[in-house]
Amino acid sequence: MQIDEALSLIREIPDYPKPGIRFQDITPLLANGDAFNAVTRTLATYAERATLVAGIEARGFIFASAVAYELGSGFIPIRKAGKLPHTVISQSYGLEYGSDTLEMHVDAISQGEDVLLIDDVIATGGTICAAIDLIHRSGGRVAHVLTLLEIDGLSGRQTLYEKFPDIPLTSLVVS
Repeated sequence: MQIDEALSLIREIPDYPKPGIRFQDITPLLANGDAFNAVTRTLATYAERATLVAGIEARGFIFASAVAYELGSGFIPIRKAGKLPHTVISQSYGLEYGSDTLEMHVDAISQGEDVLLIDDVIATGGTICAAIDLIHRSGGRVAHVLTLLEIDGLSGRQTLYEKFPDIPLTSLVVS
């Protein structure tokens, strides 16, 4: 299956979870093995320097772990606060309606390691910027940020480039 055909399986759900939101439902893509494989292979092509693949909870885990498998690389989970069992470093970030915190094991990345960071969507950019901060604080270097979807108009790309101008961002679908 070609990547365009795979991405066409993403369906829009209007007014979910509240009026005015156009939710992009990726479950039909995930349920189709050929489509999921096409997306995984495409994302993996951006890993020229990455030695590790990090994924942001929760849907970012799906793609990041599959890409890590495809590359024969390690996978690093970046999770919401309180969900990792070992010593962690934390990074709080702002949301439209408050704040949240991401965590990563303190020993997940060795000094100087390259990391490919994957999430399912970039909207305002806050979550991805917090994940980058964690990786940098651990001594890692983000080689590339990949997302399946980018919500145009919420300034996530601009936020990322203002804070981290040297980190490339690739989104397979911009809506």
